[in-house]
Amino acid sequence: MSKKMKDNLVDFLQVKNSTDTTADLYFYGDIVSSWYGAWDDTDQYPESVRNFLDEHKGKNLNIYINSGGGSVFAGLAIYNMLKRHEGQKTVYVDGLAASIASVIMLAGDKVVIPNSAMMMIHKPWSRLAGNSTELRKLADNLDEIEKCILNIYEKNLKDGVDIESIKEMVNAETWLTGDEASDYFNVEIGEGKQAVACVSDYFKDYLNTPKRLLEAKEEPAKEPNNDLEKQKLLLEIDLI
Repeated sequence: MSKKMKDNLVDFLQVKNSTDTTADLYFYGDIVSSWYGAWDDTDQYPESVRNFLDEHKGKNLNIYINSGGGSVFAGLAIYNMLKRHEGQKTVYVDGLAASIASVIMLAGDKVVIPNSAMMMIHKPWSRLAGNSTELRKLADNLDEIEKCILNIYEKNLKDGVDIESIKEMVNAETWLTGDEASDYFNVEIGEGKQAVACVSDYFKDYLNTPKRLLEAKEEPAKEPNNDLEKQKLLLEIDLI
């Protein structure tokens, strides 16, 4: 794929509004590793976020989240980039902050989640296949990743909340309303309103996905952007 085509695709995937002092950043799709994994125009990835932050250095950010999660390493990279950003960061959970999106959510200096929205936390997992040695190593790696995630959760707990209670919820895959999330984490309850619908490729893999989210996944898909689909097809051919 040509540099121009890649730049056009990156621009297409950037979702933002900007003034001299503020900028809006949206996580309204899955979190993926790189630009060629962003098969939907709402998916986000580290390079896109890095470019966005470079363009808006020092500005205050309004960060809107409605994501079913995605790549752990991509999400951790995005979390760390947001934490380093010099500017006030206000996060609004418009519908769902699930899995690694719940970590990105906590990069905000202020996190607002209405009771109609949700947060989901769970143990990291992988679809990797391999022999017994490789799978044991994978299990060890997943344990280390879980420690990193728990460290972030622990830094954002309300006073008096024990990290052991969060570990139990992580083990059980727990879906929290805004009110429930505010019992454990330093988040504010936003104004009550209808949560924005969320569709994710990961809902089918979670253990306790609410029925309403699974039903939303079954709704007719939006019309594809033909130009984007052509670019994606050309990229796929380039990678063969």
